[in-house]
Amino acid sequence: MTILKSFRLSALALACGATLSAHAADYVLQAASWGAKQDAAVAAAGGAVRFSHASGLAVVSSDKADFLAQALRGGAINSGAADAVITQAPVRVVDADASQAVSGTPNDTFYPFVQWAPQSVSAPAAWVAGYTGRGVRVAVIDGGVYGAHPDLVANIDAAAARSFATGSVCATQWNCDTGTFWHGTHVSGIIAAPANGIGVVGIAPEATVVPVKALHNGGGSFGSVIQSIMYAATEGRADIINMSLGAVFNRGGRDAAELTSALNRAVNFASAQGTLVISSAGNDGWDIDHTGNVIVTPAQSGNGLAVSATGPYGFGYGADNFSRFASYSNWGNSLVSLAGPGGDFAWPTNENCTKTTATGAPITRPCWVFDMVLSTSRAGYSWAAGTSMSAPAVAAVAALIKQKNPGISVGALKNKLMNSAVDTGKPGHDPYYGRGYVNAAQAIAD
Repeated sequence: MTILKSFRLSALALACGATLSAHAADYVLQAASWGAKQDAAVAAAGGAVRFSHASGLAVVSSDKADFLAQALRGGAINSGAADAVITQAPVRVVDADASQAVSGTPNDTFYPFVQWAPQSVSAPAAWVAGYTGRGVRVAVIDGGVYGAHPDLVANIDAAAARSFATGSVCATQWNCDTGTFWHGTHVSGIIAAPANGIGVVGIAPEATVVPVKALHNGGGSFGSVIQSIMYAATEGRADIINMSLGAVFNRGGRDAAELTSALNRAVNFASAQGTLVISSAGNDGWDIDHTGNVIVTPAQSGNGLAVSATGPYGFGYGADNFSRFASYSNWGNSLVSLAGPGGDFAWPTNENCTKTTATGAPITRPCWVFDMVLSTSRAGYSWAAGTSMSAPAVAAVAALIKQKNPGISVGALKNKLMNSAVDTGKPGHDPYYGRGYVNAAQAIAD
């Protein structure tokens, strides 16, 4: 049975011009460095440190109305802002209920006939050459990841998994979330679902996923994301971080500027540790170069990469225009580094199409569904579309490059991703595709 429902694909989305809402007890603070002097300043102002890092970032709690003003006196702490709680923007997701089509035959059921994304980035050619992401660690900073999923469990580092989300008991567990989709589970499958004879195949099917939970029930905060980045780049030992999440807001507001600055520091810290950060460009359908004075974060944070989305139009009928720019994706020269397969749902009618699975069994859905990206979910398998899906495709290709070049620097890894991409839009860098459509075969060719 196909279930249509709403889901918020950009995992932290705030409409341009809206007001940042904040939990009164939570603050993100910055200092030149963090140590005993900063701890003492927080305590003297009536706060408690929830997280701090020697590099100068901290998340604290206080019930004092004048906490921030008091904490900033004396100069030990340079700046700070109330932490922002940000909600998601709804788009459609389709639960495949596809476990009914999975058999024990030695084929990944939906690859290659239903699952178009790996072929679109030439991943099979990289696999044949021996590059599957083995030994490379990709942190998925997102919502809960269903680590027991039979099409994920082999590639999940449960020992390194963490949750920095707050709230209920479920929120504080990395492998718990609400509903039947679980955004982080879908992202993880795009990266590293193994070639194990069932379900789907990830673009880096032997990479290791490190689940780092910053969101719960589609919501999170800057503080949780910052903690997640710092953990992933250090104790989590991530080579690559994927963040299929984002906030869009007006520049200029003090709190927004402060939180953006803190997130910039976290992304740049990760880069300094040798960890490449890849983020989704957002699903607002905006030209960020000409949409007022806005910033998309973490897509425009620090020296990470931002990924726009493409998707076919009529794959149910055999279309293979996989690099077609998606109807919902943000774009802009100031935003987009690369494009990847994010899927679409623009097909205008609701008639059914039928595709054949690897087992020979047919699967029938509305034709527009097949233009989306199929991956793992808490319910089994689901289709979804968004830059949330394109970012992990690029992260997976980065894992293939990292496997071939274990000692590669972040800068060189970024260059290989961009220089090997298919120049799909205008020659050179363009606002829709950045440097081009990611290509795994070309990325590992040299």
